[in-house]
Amino acid sequence: MHPSVIREKIGRFRILVIGRANAGKTTILQRVCNTRENPEIYNSAGEKIDPTVLLASTERGEHDIENEMVFRNNPGFVFHDSRGFEAGGESEFDKMKAFIASRSKKTSLRDRLHAIWYCIPMDEASRSFTEGEIKFFSQCDTGSIAVMVLFTKFDALYDVAYAQLKSKGASMEEAEELAPK
Repeated sequence: MHPSVIREKIGRFRILVIGRANAGKTTILQRVCNTRENPEIYNSAGEKIDPTVLLASTERGEHDIENEMVFRNNPGFVFHDSRGFEAGGESEFDKMKAFIASRSKKTSLRDRLHAIWYCIPMDEASRSFTEGEIKFFSQCDTGSIAVMVLFTKFDALYDVAYAQLKSKGASMEEAEELAPK
């Protein structure tokens, strides 16, 4: 089947983005969509949501995984944001599992979940994986939905490696050369 026919059948590629707070999720989405703007957000009825209302509800601890994030300059992608499990424990994890189960069974390709991007920041050297991340990979059945792990914030590891090399007596030039880029 020709890619243009597939694209026409799917309409938009739907991705669930998972990761703890400040994992770099928005930055990844902006890079993929080649923009610096924030996405427009729509509720499950397709109505645009005022970002100030959304911010206020998020601060109250409310969150709707069904909300769709779409970047104006790249409407071919629809993103869904799953709050980090550390934010709500079991209830957030259960909502995410139900969303995956529901979206994986949609008969319309347009409404089906096509991929899951799990963002794990690497700037916290002392703990790369949280309990929530381990729980997802050990207990969440994603069926036939592809899961991609995106390690984010790798640039922070350079500073850690550089400092370690310097503390072990390396010169500035040696540390710059040896620290992974």
